[in-house]
Amino acid sequence: QSTWGKTMPPTNMMNSTSIHKGTCPRRRMSAHANLPSEVVISPTLDQAHTTAQPLPTRRASYLGRLNMSDDSTDEASGITTTKATQKDEDPLVKLYRDAITAVGEDATREGLLKTPARAAQALRFFTRGYAMDLDRDILNGAIFTEKHDELVIVRDIAMFSLCEHHLVPFYGRVHIGYLPLNRVVGLSKLARLVDMFAGRLQIQERMTREIAQALEGAVGAAGVGVVVEATHMCMAMRGVQKVNASTVTSCMLGEFRDNPKTREEFLQLIRGTGSSAR
Repeated sequence: QSTWGKTMPPTNMMNSTSIHKGTCPRRRMSAHANLPSEVVISPTLDQAHTTAQPLPTRRASYLGRLNMSDDSTDEASGITTTKATQKDEDPLVKLYRDAITAVGEDATREGLLKTPARAAQALRFFTRGYAMDLDRDILNGAIFTEKHDELVIVRDIAMFSLCEHHLVPFYGRVHIGYLPLNRVVGLSKLARLVDMFAGRLQIQERMTREIAQALEGAVGAAGVGVVVEATHMCMAMRGVQKVNASTVTSCMLGEFRDNPKTREEFLQLIRGTGSSAR
């Protein structure tokens, strides 16, 4: 009476029925006695090399240019893709890549490979104001009852925005003043108010008015004054190319419009020439 390991199965059994553990490098099966036998067809190494087909040349070349595979991360957009290689690509990334190509550059060279993704991220930051809500994101309940009816001014608030005509920056300073009616707003909220309206495609005239109207509506002030001083790159780096030109706009509401003394006091204080500034 023989045991397994002393008596080997016939050669034809190894070729036509189950292959036990350790006899085949490509397929392992349990040697449990209760499992039914199954027929296993395992190609030889030479057969595997013969039947394996490479990716089509055109597809391999396309994926190679994008530095992508069927399941990889696009270095240009940072998006992990599957078989639908560019189906879910950020449309802004594609637009910037097309623009780079349209001006005659190679969008796949090392220095420009990640530029479309960076530019898309930057544009979304520059236009973040569209997603902001005045009450929820800016004021956030920071309006307080206070018996104060004299001028409140925050001046020299840095501002950056994008000109809606050429999509190039304009930047400068914003000065904001208001006359409270027993309600004041947190001072940092005035700077955040500027950021919200500057974070859109803008013209300086409209942005100035929007800041003033939003503040007046939020605190119910007796009057609001806003002055914006800015340099426009669409005038400095293209067109007339006047690098030293600056633009000043103002919006006066309520007492600032109707009372010349209030308006003059505001303008003197933001210029640093009022009695309180000395």
